[in-house]
Amino acid sequence: MSILEMKVPSPGESITEVEIASWLVKDGDYVEKDQPIAEVDSDKATLDLPAEESGIITLKAEEGEVVQVGQVVCLIDMDAKKPEGSAPAAEAPKTENAEAPKAEQKVVEKPAIVQEAKKEEAKPTSYATGTPSPAAKKILDEKGVDASQVSGTGKDGRITKQDAETASVPAMGAASSTGGSRSSSTTKLSVLRRKLAARLVSVKNETAMLTTFNEVDMSEIFRLRKQYKEEFAAKHGVGLGFMSFFTKAVTRALQMYPDVNASIDGDYKINSDFCDISIAVSGPKGLMVPVLRNAENMTFRGVEANIKSLAEKVRDGKITVDEMTGGTFTVTNGGTFGSMMSTPIINPPQSAILGMHNILQRPMAIDGQVVIRPMMYVALSYDHRIIDGKESVGFLVAVKEAIDNPVEFLMGGDERKALEL
Repeated sequence: MSILEMKVPSPGESITEVEIASWLVKDGDYVEKDQPIAEVDSDKATLDLPAEESGIITLKAEEGEVVQVGQVVCLIDMDAKKPEGSAPAAEAPKTENAEAPKAEQKVVEKPAIVQEAKKEEAKPTSYATGTPSPAAKKILDEKGVDASQVSGTGKDGRITKQDAETASVPAMGAASSTGGSRSSSTTKLSVLRRKLAARLVSVKNETAMLTTFNEVDMSEIFRLRKQYKEEFAAKHGVGLGFMSFFTKAVTRALQMYPDVNASIDGDYKINSDFCDISIAVSGPKGLMVPVLRNAENMTFRGVEANIKSLAEKVRDGKITVDEMTGGTFTVTNGGTFGSMMSTPIINPPQSAILGMHNILQRPMAIDGQVVIRPMMYVALSYDHRIIDGKESVGFLVAVKEAIDNPVEFLMGGDERKALEL
């Protein structure tokens, strides 16, 4: 009998462990090769784990369990036939018990044991929110906590060991409720969210972070988009958005103020002669920052096409760790959610981040006249250990002049040529 041991692949350099966020199949199911069987969380991304071969699967790790890269998380019986109709997939391996060597016994008996355990755990009928695992039941009994008062985060609402450990012991003589819902739930943070939280706290604690503000006039960009958006989309297959203008404005300013593109490594400053721009994208698993490599060499079409491709990967859960690693500067657009002003937090080990915000029609004094213009506040958060106030303000002024007058500063005076039309 051919048994495949599926091990956790390395999601990327420096990652040594992942967490089984959720199993997408059940123990004993028949799986097809390349079928996603689990979602795994690393400290940088949530990735799908595809089946390496077709066959009956035996799970070797629980949801919420932290496993090492290279650890076996499931077995696949590659000789098992795909069950027909509604026949239970878990019973398929039993047809070959008579010929099975030791390896087979290990694979076949596990589902049976699991099923027995589930029967034993299913006896209590008062567990309204899920059945505790044996380890969880023991912990709940010791703490004197009723399982019906615990929200399970495991598969099908199953109460895991982690759920039991974090369950609160009921207070003696607690005041009675005066009406309304009093329920609460405890959900374990994903590895990605925990890592992000730790990184953000470390930035606040370990950098001398300051933020400087300015405002930009979006009138010219509005005009260019209105005039060329249809022709640009028809020729290049992508829309002409705001991000290409801001990306090019940022790369120009970074070349003028190279320390904003630098980072600190101990007692050393690292300057890069390239601009790898991290673009913050909101996805179903949280905020991701895919990187535009050598953005200083990209055209408007190149920026828009690459951002579209990376954003689609983030939203489809197909972004790789390599595609989110190595940026030298970050651009984030809180304006898409309605933010008027914010102080974005630096994305380590970078030294600065540009925050974009929403666009509002505001009265502005232009040449002694009050006119209505589409205005946006922009914010630059920077590490004062490596970037001086003069550089930070100069950088933001350079971004402002490029956005206020993109034809002159970003397009070389020829807008059609710059847009490749």
